[in-house]
Amino acid sequence: MSISYKDAGVDVHAGNLFVKKIAPFVRSTFTEKVLTDIGGFGALYDGSFKEMEEPVLVSGTDGVGTKLKIAQMMNKHDTIGIDAVAMCVNDIIVNGAKPLFFLDYISCGKLDIDKMTDIVKGIAEGCRQAKCSLVGGETAEHPGIMKEDDYDIAGFAVGVVDKKKIIDGRNISHGDIIIGLPSSGIHSNGFSLVRKLLLEKKGYALTQKFSDLSENLGETLLKPTVIYVDQIFHLLSNGIDIKGLVHITGGGFYENIPRILPDTTSVKIDKNSYPLLPIFKIIQREGNIEEREMYTTFNMGIGMMIFVARDLASKAISLLKEINYPAYTIGEVINRDSEKVIVI
Repeated sequence: MSISYKDAGVDVHAGNLFVKKIAPFVRSTFTEKVLTDIGGFGALYDGSFKEMEEPVLVSGTDGVGTKLKIAQMMNKHDTIGIDAVAMCVNDIIVNGAKPLFFLDYISCGKLDIDKMTDIVKGIAEGCRQAKCSLVGGETAEHPGIMKEDDYDIAGFAVGVVDKKKIIDGRNISHGDIIIGLPSSGIHSNGFSLVRKLLLEKKGYALTQKFSDLSENLGETLLKPTVIYVDQIFHLLSNGIDIKGLVHITGGGFYENIPRILPDTTSVKIDKNSYPLLPIFKIIQREGNIEEREMYTTFNMGIGMMIFVARDLASKAISLLKEINYPAYTIGEVINRDSEKVIVI
């Protein structure tokens, strides 16, 4: 009596078929700097940046958290890959880095080729939006550790910035203006609270309709994270001196903004300066959640914050309108207060 790897729960043949199926989507993200094809042991990327005096590589890694459960419950897997790219890429562009390439890691209980292909389609779409190449990845079956229908995604992004153009917040000063770029919704943070409240405690189905939502609950929650590459580099290429950038993720306003502020400064945010998305109102109302908890857990409708000198704020907003992206003046930098972030 013999036993095979497939008997143990790992189908190598299915894995090979999967690689062939996703190859066209992966190759669609390649630029001339990608020197290897899909399927190699390692991805080769041309590291020459002749247009830069001192190129600095910037890297970031992340996942999409328990938003995965929403995708799994809805059996819709073609957008969660966009989230995986966005969470990594948005973190590296805050330093002014242009995304170069992305790698993914997908673990699953059992390889479902169609489902995994949808995930990679989403990853490839995220890379196209981020103007970077999907140069490699790994899909691993974990029988006995994960249930057959379960999967998880993690990603890794690398970008490059000229050393003299690194954005790090050190020049942020009193009087600077904060421009907010809208989020598409919850993005990829706070889903443990959302699921606990809306699905478990309140018992709502993902097909639930709310009068103030244009789509049902599941579709609203699954909206992919906005990738802010076009917006940021449109400003930079048009001469806007960005002093600081904040990607609003887990920890919301109160945890993320202080990460780039000089010791002598704080910020004052006007919560009424931009439209609050209905999904946040629903969550707060249904859970009777305190306002500070909302602004500590969620992005509250602002996915990226841009710090510029006051005399550049109007021009920056006009430039964003040129590419049909709304932006709002949401706050300003003040001399240090007892709190680093004040939401009024």
